[in-house]
Amino acid sequence: MATLKDIQRRIQSVKKTAQITKAMQMVAAARLRRLQEALENTRPYADKMNQVVGQLAGQLEGGTHPLLEERPGPRKLELLVVSSDRGLCGGLNTNVFRKTRDFMTDNQDAYESMSLYLIGQKAKDFYKRRDLTVREVRTHLFPSGPQFDAIRPVAKDLVGSFLSGETDEVGVVFTQFLSVMTQRATYIPLLPLKKREAEEQEEAEPEVTGDYIYEPSQEALLEKLLPRYVEVQLFWIMLEAMTSEFAARMTAMDSATSNAKEMIERLTLTFNRARQAAITKELMDIVNGAEALA
Repeated sequence: MATLKDIQRRIQSVKKTAQITKAMQMVAAARLRRLQEALENTRPYADKMNQVVGQLAGQLEGGTHPLLEERPGPRKLELLVVSSDRGLCGGLNTNVFRKTRDFMTDNQDAYESMSLYLIGQKAKDFYKRRDLTVREVRTHLFPSGPQFDAIRPVAKDLVGSFLSGETDEVGVVFTQFLSVMTQRATYIPLLPLKKREAEEQEEAEPEVTGDYIYEPSQEALLEKLLPRYVEVQLFWIMLEAMTSEFAARMTAMDSATSNAKEMIERLTLTFNRARQAAITKELMDIVNGAEALA
């Protein structure tokens, strides 16, 4: 049975843990507000870029850009898996890894081979123990907050492997931010771009568009826009993933703080009962001693 000192020591330990989780919750909440604002500012830009590239790709006549090329099978797939660099964010990373596993299991017959491009320390730690082909690993991509320039090397790698024929299709598994309480592991195709644009345009509401004269030509515009489009999409994906991470961490730390407070209450009750029992025992010993002397 635990002594009073053991219980006191445990109460102090849980109190210190609660202070840490509370501080982490407050830090995550502050970071979340800034990331939400950045995400809300980026989404309209990414959507408009989607629309412009989709219109140009749909109206393109004659030749086609290499990034719009849909290659016949058997194809080689590269999956970009986006995780967090740190833990203590609930089941966020587990959901991403489960989504990746399910996608690879369901589509293993559709591709000749599959390789992984990992972003995040947690993805690196998870997949180094798995018998899967990992082509590239990048960790701590945004050490001081989201920066657009930091995503350009990733976009360059993915576009380069696609254009060289090393991969025939690129997809992304990441966590999409829906609300502070809800984040969803999601898969989206990234390359070739024409395939994704066609699917999105079918679902979109019809819009009234005019007939434009392009200067320079549509081919020249696509030549400049498509690499930029990949960068914008990847930056939006990283913002979604980072916002989801801090939302999940804030929720997890809030739950941990509440659990710590409940544990402190239970330990305090146990301490008071043990102390009362010790006092009662001492009183009984005194009474029994007095009766023996009498």
